[in-house]
Amino acid sequence: MHPPDHPIDKVYRTHHSWLSGWLKKRLNCSEEAADIAQDTFVKLLLKPRTFTDLGHARALLVTIAKGLCVDQWRRKRIEQEWRLAMQQTLAQEDELGQDEQAILDTLIVLDQCLSQLPKAVVRAFIGAHLQGFTYLELAEQLNVSERTIKRYVAQALVQCCQVLDETEHHEHF
Repeated sequence: MHPPDHPIDKVYRTHHSWLSGWLKKRLNCSEEAADIAQDTFVKLLLKPRTFTDLGHARALLVTIAKGLCVDQWRRKRIEQEWRLAMQQTLAQEDELGQDEQAILDTLIVLDQCLSQLPKAVVRAFIGAHLQGFTYLELAEQLNVSERTIKRYVAQALVQCCQVLDETEHHEHF
C-alpha cells in the first residue's frame, strides 16, 4: 500500500467515484464498472504519471478505462465463440472443463498479444507457429523477403512475452 501522500492516492480519491459512475452509465453494470475502475487505477499505479490539471487526469483515466473495456469485450467475444464451438461439438457438456478453460485462457492471451500488431506480422506468426508454413513459404505468400518474415515472427514473439510479463505482474496485485 502506498503512503497517503503518494500521487496515485490523490488521483484515486479525487476521481474514483467519478470514473465508477462514468463506467456504470456506459456498461449498465455496477460490478463490471467497479472492476474496470479498479483495474484502471492498477494500470495507473504500474505506470505512474503526473497530471497538469483535472481534465488531463480524467482524460487519461477514460483512455485507460476504454482500453480495459475493449479488452473485456474481446475476452467475452472469444469466450462466447469458444463456448459456441464447444456446444456444437460437445452438445451435452454445459460447463467448460479444465482443459477447455486452459485453451480458452491461452486463446485470450494470444489475442491480447497479437491484437496490437500489424496484420502482416500476425499472419507471419500464425502461419509459422500454428499453420506449419516455412519462412520461405510465408515470404512468398506475403510478398516479402524471408528475412522480413523472421523479423515479423520475432516481433510477435517479443510482443507475446511482453503481454505475458504484464499479465503475470498484474495477477500478483
